[in-house]
Amino acid sequence: MSTDTTYPPSPAQAATGLSWAGYLLGFALGGFFDGILLHQVLQWHHLLSAVESSAVQDIRVQILADGLFHAAMYLVAAGGLWLLWRSRRRFAEAGADRLLAANALIGFGVWHIIDGVLSHWILGIHRIRMDSANPLLWDLLWFVVFGVAVVAAGWRLRRGGGAGGGGRLAPVAVTPIVLTPIVLTLAVLVAGPVAALPPPGVTTVMVLFQPGTTATDVFAAVAAVDGRTVWQDPSGQLWAIDLGEGGSAAALYRHGALLVSNTLLPTGCLDWFRT
Repeated sequence: MSTDTTYPPSPAQAATGLSWAGYLLGFALGGFFDGILLHQVLQWHHLLSAVESSAVQDIRVQILADGLFHAAMYLVAAGGLWLLWRSRRRFAEAGADRLLAANALIGFGVWHIIDGVLSHWILGIHRIRMDSANPLLWDLLWFVVFGVAVVAAGWRLRRGGGAGGGGRLAPVAVTPIVLTPIVLTLAVLVAGPVAALPPPGVTTVMVLFQPGTTATDVFAAVAAVDGRTVWQDPSGQLWAIDLGEGGSAAALYRHGALLVSNTLLPTGCLDWFRT
């Protein structure tokens, strides 16, 4: 008579790996979304923006902290991918993709909830918009929209599943996990150009001129746009120019500029492609 006492895992045990894969991947996506959009594209804050220390306020330290933060998110994502690989056979079960998508949404929202409570209000190392006159408003807006609402959406999707809640290719189950990277990509593509625009009332631009541009050429360009020079670097290629009210930065491209800040397209850089 066999004495083998090995039993198959219970349904709850079998679901653990896939469940945590969704949680960890969603959590990592939440961190990447925060870091890429708010730290780099919009540049509303860095990880340690609110730490009042001259050493920490060094931009090199700020960028290093952001990099370490992203590295930590990579580790979380790697853990999620490892669990996803281990539980890959579960995708043959009905509703497995729904569970993964729902838990990814929950993990994404949990990241923003933890970030809001811990980083914004307990530790106070940064706020969503450091330059806002009312930072709490932005904190609460982000907390609700990307935290509470996303967790609620994930919970609703998960509750709508079940044993017969959708097969491996069910569109309702696949849609959230497919849409997440698309939405993030669109957000970055839209936020990038918007972030490139100057704040209202700012008329000073940084202008990078072509190599070989003389001071006479620069002054001619400034006169053509009715502006005035504010600063120049020792190389004579980088200048700060005040365009005044109604000044046209685009006109500088016709006078040797390669790149003008606070404009959506660096059209002068196309000169590099001329033969």
